[in-house]
Amino acid sequence: MAFNLTWQAPKPTFPSLPPNITRTFIPTASGPLELLSATTSTLTRKTPLFFIHGGFGSAAVWLEYMTYFSQNGIPCYALSLRGHGNSWYPSFLRMLYWTTKRTLASDLVAGIEHVQELESGKRGEPVEVILVGHSSGGGLSQLILSEGSVKVKALVLMGAIPCFRSLDPWFSIRMLWHAWHPKSPLSSTKLVKNVFFGKSMPIEKVQAFEKLLSPYESLLWPIGMFRPFVNVHNILQGIVDWGTSDRVMVLGGENDKLVTMSIMRRVAGTYRSAFGDLVESKKIEAESKGLRTQGEDNFGKGVTHATIPSAGHHTQNDEPWVVGAKKILSFYEQL
Repeated sequence: MAFNLTWQAPKPTFPSLPPNITRTFIPTASGPLELLSATTSTLTRKTPLFFIHGGFGSAAVWLEYMTYFSQNGIPCYALSLRGHGNSWYPSFLRMLYWTTKRTLASDLVAGIEHVQELESGKRGEPVEVILVGHSSGGGLSQLILSEGSVKVKALVLMGAIPCFRSLDPWFSIRMLWHAWHPKSPLSSTKLVKNVFFGKSMPIEKVQAFEKLLSPYESLLWPIGMFRPFVNVHNILQGIVDWGTSDRVMVLGGENDKLVTMSIMRRVAGTYRSAFGDLVESKKIEAESKGLRTQGEDNFGKGVTHATIPSAGHHTQNDEPWVVGAKKILSFYEQL
C-alpha cells in the first residue's frame, strides 16, 4: 500500500476554478488567507453563505455547493484556514504542535469580518452571513459564537464536532501510526473513502478529492475539542433576528462514521433545549414552537434537523451532495 504522507509545506498551485468562482486573499498579521467567492450582478438575495471546512479540508471542498447556491441567487464565500488550500502554511511542527483551535478560530473571524464588511459596503447596510461549518470547522463555528467574536444570521452544522465534546478521545493516538504523522488515517485512497464517503462514491472521485486535502494538520485543533468547549446558550445569542424561523440547522450524512446520526440527534436536542430556555427567559426574541414535520426533515423550536441518505462524513462532496444542498436551500428560504 502506498502512503501519501509528507512533512513539507506545499508550494502554491492555484488550480483553475469554475468560471463563476474567483480567488482572492485576505491579508492578516500572520499571512494571507485564501477566499473563494461566487458573486455576480445576477445574485438576487441579500444574505451570503459563508462556508468553512474541517480538518485537512480547504475552501475548494465547497465548489459544488458554491456553484449551486450562486445559481439560486445567493452570494457565497469559502475560506481556507492557515495550513489549508492556498492559504499560508506554517511549518509541519508549528502546525502540529502550536496551532490551537483558537489560532484557527482567529482566521475564521478574520474571514467572516472581511466578508461582512465587503457585503455591507455593497448594500449600504449591515449584513450578517449564514455560517456553514463542516466537521472541525463546525466546531470552530460554535466556538467563535460562544465567545462572542461575531454575530451571524444563522448557523448550519454539517457533520460538525458536537457542542458537548469531540468524538473520540483516542483520536490523537490513532492518527499517529506513521512516524507521528497526523494524516495517517487518510494516507491511502481506500482509507479516505472509508473515513469520508458512502459506499456509492466512485474511487476515481475519491482520488480527485484527495488532491484537495492539506498535507498535514494541527493536532491541537481536535484535542481542544475533546472536552465540552462551548456554551450553547451563548451560541444561540450570537445569532440575530430570530422571529418565528429556525436559525440553526443540524445536517448529517446517514452513513457518517465520524459524526453518527445518533450524535446529530443529540446535538439537535441540545440546541432545542437551550433555545427553549432562552425564549422562556426572554434572552432572545423568538417564538418557541412545538416540533413540526415537513417531509423527511424535522423543523421546530429554533432548530432544523435533517439527514442526507447514503452520504458519508463529507456530505458536500459525496455522491448525493445535491440532496444536502437542497435541504440547506429550504432552510435558507424559511429564514
